[in-house]
Amino acid sequence: MNDKRNQKDANSSDSPELDERVVAINRCSKVVKGGRNFSFSALVVVGDHKGNVGVALGKANEVVDAIKKGVNLAKHNMFSVPLHKMTLPHEATAKHSGAKIIIRPASEGTGLIAGGGMRAVLELAGYKDVLAKSLGSNNPMNVVHATVKAIKMLESRDEILTKRGLKKENA
Repeated sequence: MNDKRNQKDANSSDSPELDERVVAINRCSKVVKGGRNFSFSALVVVGDHKGNVGVALGKANEVVDAIKKGVNLAKHNMFSVPLHKMTLPHEATAKHSGAKIIIRPASEGTGLIAGGGMRAVLELAGYKDVLAKSLGSNNPMNVVHATVKAIKMLESRDEILTKRGLKKENA
């Protein structure tokens, strides 16, 4: 029994730098013969503030279990994003369902100007100076997915130079 506990502690300590944030929790009910059965879904964002972020939706009959599932799925769905002096390399626009978002790089010291699910994704990815605006739907799930689409579209300076066939410069 102690071996399992020690094993769990070892597994949980292998990624202590990951930060997690619950963006939204939804409750769903199903009417059955004996009454109502409730289930929950939790939209979770996980990141290390160094350019890696993941998003997932966990579903379970209890809130705590839904959050745990969401965190585990988000850790498995992590991807890296380009950072340029703690801001975005360039502007990006993305749309998911009814949500449309615009993210722009900002000068140093501006801070992260974003709301709701966008703030969670950008903050945990490691961006410090960003201007962001959510247009259309304010559904957290759609806003988060649109934000993920937008930051996946971003390309670093080196990637763009390589695509153009130019050599990389030391800048």
